[in-house]
Amino acid sequence: MTDIELQLLRLANPWLLDPTAFPAFVTRRRPSGYIPRRLPAADAWPSPDRAHVLAGARQVGKTTFAWEHLAARGSAPLFLNAEETWVRAWLASPTRALADLRQVARPGAPILIDEAQWLPEAGLLVKGMVDGGLPGPLYVTGSSSFHLAARTRESLAGRAARAFMHPLSHAEVCADLDEVPPLLRANEARARFLRLAVTGGYPAAWTSTRPSDVLAELVHALVLRDASDLFRVKDLDAFRRVLLLLAGQVGSLVNYAEWASICGVSRETVGHYVDILRESQIVFTVSPFAGGKRAEITGRSKIYFCDGGIRNAVVGQLQAFDERTDRGPVLEQAVAAEIRKRLDPLAPRDTLHFWRTKAGGEVDFVLCPGEELLGVEVKAAAMREPELSRSARSFIEGYAPRRFVVINLALDARERVGSTEVRWLPVERLAEMWG
Repeated sequence: MTDIELQLLRLANPWLLDPTAFPAFVTRRRPSGYIPRRLPAADAWPSPDRAHVLAGARQVGKTTFAWEHLAARGSAPLFLNAEETWVRAWLASPTRALADLRQVARPGAPILIDEAQWLPEAGLLVKGMVDGGLPGPLYVTGSSSFHLAARTRESLAGRAARAFMHPLSHAEVCADLDEVPPLLRANEARARFLRLAVTGGYPAAWTSTRPSDVLAELVHALVLRDASDLFRVKDLDAFRRVLLLLAGQVGSLVNYAEWASICGVSRETVGHYVDILRESQIVFTVSPFAGGKRAEITGRSKIYFCDGGIRNAVVGQLQAFDERTDRGPVLEQAVAAEIRKRLDPLAPRDTLHFWRTKAGGEVDFVLCPGEELLGVEVKAAAMREPELSRSARSFIEGYAPRRFVVINLALDARERVGSTEVRWLPVERLAEMWG
């Protein structure tokens, strides 16, 4: 390690010489209005012989979580920000990095590599460090599954404990309501769900008094800057057109040929742009449920945004939920995002689909937890009486799922249709559909 590299390392890690500086550092950088994150996969960290990889979109709170996790364990790390040019150059050789780390890090001290998506070969680096014998637990955060998870999937087999962080969930933003009286808690939880549907769950937007400004910057940083800097998109105007089209047709069936015609690019270009948005954790696709009925649509997926606030910022509509004319798509988008937060994209056990027939019958979501089927409809209305749509009844008659849930804005009720338990749940109690 050169003298300049050593000086830069000491500047980034003042606790190398004074371990008492770390708790004060974590406290100072804790965001205003900080909301503790729930990440069960990290409960068992650290594992002595594995790297600990935390992936997710930019600015969802991965680095803050890492700092809080280490501070709670009294572990001051050796911190390396891979956005820094000198860090990338120094980490180019795992052997050299390990040799230097043994000379500068305290024995057993954690090593935290942040923003690993900027490393050209993050997987090979982490593999080399694990295989070379770590001087302490290794933590790695990265904001793009394309640049972190995809490139490391094979090389880190058996060498990494993985976790994935989404934007804030409804459960996380309501964690402070546990001691509130039930009726007040329900009312506030519903208000927070509908606010989450509009502003989304990026921590900076959720805690801001001007979420529209934060979301505008997030769209620029998450979408346009990453598209240009990380993915080398040359035609940003075309990329913006595709993004706007996706936001305007959220929850609609994918039609690359039609979108290409509208946006003035090739079908292959649209597919490439969608892949970039998926790998950047901006959008995700939901495939059709193929139950074997001849009348089902099985060849086209739907696209949703991973965060409703980003979608609403792209279309320029951030007014409150009750003031909107697109309440149906906004609520469906919010429910899709909440369901996705319950699924593990790195090791999925449950699968998420939708059901649609050639005659136009549709169920918004079909979850397949294990051997079960769970149908879900979303109604942006304050339902007063239990009522099932014709599509819902067709799905229940055809597949006899154990449960079918109608998410709505008010009604809490249940009944049986044949062998299926049907539950009407208000949005603030959406999590109960898994129970």
